[in-house]
Amino acid sequence: MFFFAEQPRLHRVLEPQDALKAAYQAAFGAEHLGPDPGYARRLLHEELAACTSSPDKPLTEPLSDDICRIDLAAWKGRSLPEEWLLSLFLRSCTPRSDGAQRFEDALKEWDVLLSAGRLPFSAAEWHQAKADYLAQGVRPVHHSAAYRISEEPAYRVINARLARMLPILCRLSGQQRAVVAIDGRCASGKTTLAADLAETLGAGVVHMDDFFLPAALRTPKRLQEPGGNVHYERFQTDVLPYLPHAEAFSYPRFDCSIMAISGRCEVTASSFRIVEGAYSCHPELKDYMTLRVFSDVVPEEQKRRILSRDGAAAWEQFRTRWIPMEERYFEAFSIREKSDIVL
Repeated sequence: MFFFAEQPRLHRVLEPQDALKAAYQAAFGAEHLGPDPGYARRLLHEELAACTSSPDKPLTEPLSDDICRIDLAAWKGRSLPEEWLLSLFLRSCTPRSDGAQRFEDALKEWDVLLSAGRLPFSAAEWHQAKADYLAQGVRPVHHSAAYRISEEPAYRVINARLARMLPILCRLSGQQRAVVAIDGRCASGKTTLAADLAETLGAGVVHMDDFFLPAALRTPKRLQEPGGNVHYERFQTDVLPYLPHAEAFSYPRFDCSIMAISGRCEVTASSFRIVEGAYSCHPELKDYMTLRVFSDVVPEEQKRRILSRDGAAAWEQFRTRWIPMEERYFEAFSIREKSDIVL
């Protein structure tokens, strides 16, 4: 899925060459750059220093369902750390096996928009520019001179999955220490979001799945409690005392496959901590977090992801047992409504 229809609205100047550049970036992302970290760091530092701070400018510009641009002026205007953006960019410089097909599809998308009269250039201009470009092979292309003068483009192309964490990063900017709790529906991407945040921030992560309620405590009375199927008592003793501090620590990990404690989970030393998983905002845990995040997903997509990830038998367990328990917990304690950020 491409978002080229927004380009004429977002930019005062848009020429065929700029459309070709957008098509290339939407298909291949930042993979063609493949810079070494040192060069990427120097270049980013120079461009951020040169650009004007624009706190009201949109931070992202989507090109496709999985590729977007991050505007450097907007990043600078929000006082976000340079190293965070460098991390997002370098992690987006990965080869794509489907790039050629996506590029072909992207060109077709521009053809459709042109036919609908939604572009500021003529069919003759587009087809000539496209033919000239393809005659020399698919390759990176610069913005047109008119676009560069009018728009003064300065951005980094990143994977849109990484852009999901931007509202969180904006809230954390300037903080020396923070604990982020990521609650939310199963299959909504909590674990992936936590891993992306951890890599960006250098944060230690605690997984609520490691605090599954042991068999000895799974009484009918306990399971009737909203959120009662998490071992919050052990979280209180094994994790809460360590979250306010930057030192590394570890906690016993509950293994659901054997329904017993098995090994320990190491939490790296960091001034940032992430607690991810359903029930991470349980009221029994009090207000240990700096930021409450709710990771959401629509039912149809939730089902599709669980079927793809775990299969039909597991989906039936989720549908009849785990999802109703989660929903009861969310509703009883207004977890989504009390969150600082909903993604």
